[in-house]
Amino acid sequence: MRRISTNSEFERAVGYSRAVVDDDYIHVSGTTGFDYETMTISEDVVEQAHQAFGNIARTLAAARASFADLVRVTYYIADANDYEALMPVFKQYLGPNPPAATALIAQLVDPRMKIEIEATARRRVSKRGIAQGEE
Repeated sequence: MRRISTNSEFERAVGYSRAVVDDDYIHVSGTTGFDYETMTISEDVVEQAHQAFGNIARTLAAARASFADLVRVTYYIADANDYEALMPVFKQYLGPNPPAATALIAQLVDPRMKIEIEATARRRVSKRGIAQGEE
């Protein structure tokens, strides 16, 4: 098992990993629209979603995976009225290889957060039993 961190203040304060790679599965923690380098977040839910997907893409790349490897996503949205504006963003990133998905309306831990995305990926294994990207 391998743990991936962005070294965000959230991970340090709470004690969790951005992702855990367990064999061919990659479990990505709930990821928000914070830019972890500057610890800033847009007020716009669509911009937050784009940032969250960028954060997830970097995490998956560190695990030698991509959006094409996602098998499940869960969207936590603070305001149900934002869902319609978010649908095209979800499709932009996941439409070519749609995973199973669930959207929930939830109160997030920081009022600046308008969306949080949790994801699970499964790296494809070659016929030799080696995860893609590790050959």
